[in-house]
Amino acid sequence: MTSSANPSMPRVHPRRLPETTGRQLRSRALQIGRVAARHFAPLAYRGLRKRPLPDNAFARPLRLTFEELGTTFLKYGQLIGSAPGVFGEEFAEEFRSCLDTGPVVPLEQVRATIEDELGMALEDAFADFDPDPIGRASIAVVHRARTHDGEEVAVKVLRPGIERRVAIDLDLFQPLLEIVARQTGDQMAGSLLQMFDGFRQQLGEELDLRNEARAMIHYRGLLEQVDLPLVTVPAVFPELSSSRVLTMEFLDGVPVDDLAAIEKLGIDPRPVVQQVVQGFLLTAIRWGNFHGDVHAGNLLLLRDGRIGVIDWGIVGRLDPETHFFFRRLIQGALGDETCWTDIADHLTRMVGPALREGLGLEGDELVQFCRTMMEPLLTAPFGEVSLAAILNAPQEQLARAKGIEAHDRSIRSIARRFREQRRVRAQVEAHGLVASDWDRSTFLLTKQLMYFERYGKMYLSDVSIFHDRAFFEKVLAEPVG
Repeated sequence: MTSSANPSMPRVHPRRLPETTGRQLRSRALQIGRVAARHFAPLAYRGLRKRPLPDNAFARPLRLTFEELGTTFLKYGQLIGSAPGVFGEEFAEEFRSCLDTGPVVPLEQVRATIEDELGMALEDAFADFDPDPIGRASIAVVHRARTHDGEEVAVKVLRPGIERRVAIDLDLFQPLLEIVARQTGDQMAGSLLQMFDGFRQQLGEELDLRNEARAMIHYRGLLEQVDLPLVTVPAVFPELSSSRVLTMEFLDGVPVDDLAAIEKLGIDPRPVVQQVVQGFLLTAIRWGNFHGDVHAGNLLLLRDGRIGVIDWGIVGRLDPETHFFFRRLIQGALGDETCWTDIADHLTRMVGPALREGLGLEGDELVQFCRTMMEPLLTAPFGEVSLAAILNAPQEQLARAKGIEAHDRSIRSIARRFREQRRVRAQVEAHGLVASDWDRSTFLLTKQLMYFERYGKMYLSDVSIFHDRAFFEKVLAEPVG
């Protein structure tokens, strides 16, 4: 690893989402209603007949609804499918298919997009082009091809009209979540609201594939500076790429969570998973940026024993204050006792009076609560980590501070919890935290930790995320930025 200066992250040029009309919103809302009603009708019928519902009965109809509606819904399905620690293993398993199940785009439309964007016939751009897609993500399809120089490539093509469909979905659901979050104060609703706010910015970046190309080129450069030989990023072919078409090196591998396929490869996934986790944390600690969507479909275990990191459409960028906070967390995990006071002070500055008043904690008690809440995530073996418990801890402490039983499911207790959560949410909004750089950054980091919790439990259950102290101490000792 070298301490040479990191070239700055390339500038991002997000695509502006189009304005939506009332007619478009009403039409999409009706479609959502029809699709949801069709898939949930059997459950509603059972309810009317007062027949008991099995555990996770809503998972399958919800997944079918998300897959049929596509676009933004598949994004949320990907999050659920990759975070069993938060949503539960059975629920997450149902949503695994959302990682790559978007509808097929007719070849004629794919051809038209490529030819319009590259200014040449498809046959002039590629010697061979497989008409069947190898990837069907929420906003794009991916086809395998071969250049006239004999290079095997993957060609990513945005779906026709994707910008308007994304804009309509976001315009429909953001007001709804704002109402739910404001009226209930519920943490999950607040987290989903954070996701929507971040999605507006992130999807704007994803919808211009030149941003992804620049990110891939940038991170390939970073890999030349660090000692992570098992991690690779596809090379980009700029002459065959544009804002709606991205041509990149084809990586032959299987998703990191496909245990059956990995067994057939005869490769031990443990060291490569360890290195990709280290690589993610290294860039976040040192430079304040990181891959922002590390679900299993974007991590491929290659036949040569390396791990390929693909789909760089979302890159997280920590503002200076969040970067400082994140580094102090790592230093705390490595044993620096002074960090926890700094962390509590920083959270107090960010969240405002709502933190002390809502939790009923001050001074050393607040420092200890922050440590108790966060330290297990950083120091316990992956097999013992529960991100869900950590995310729920503030609400449970809020209930205790107000003399409310956190797990009481009576209507009265639920109503009291909602009132307190709503009050705290209003204080947080008044302090200006909602939709801030801190808000977006911490949510995006948390989302990646959801993913890594799963991979850690699969392959690294007996070690903690920071068990290689020497590696992280060296990263922290190097200059920032």
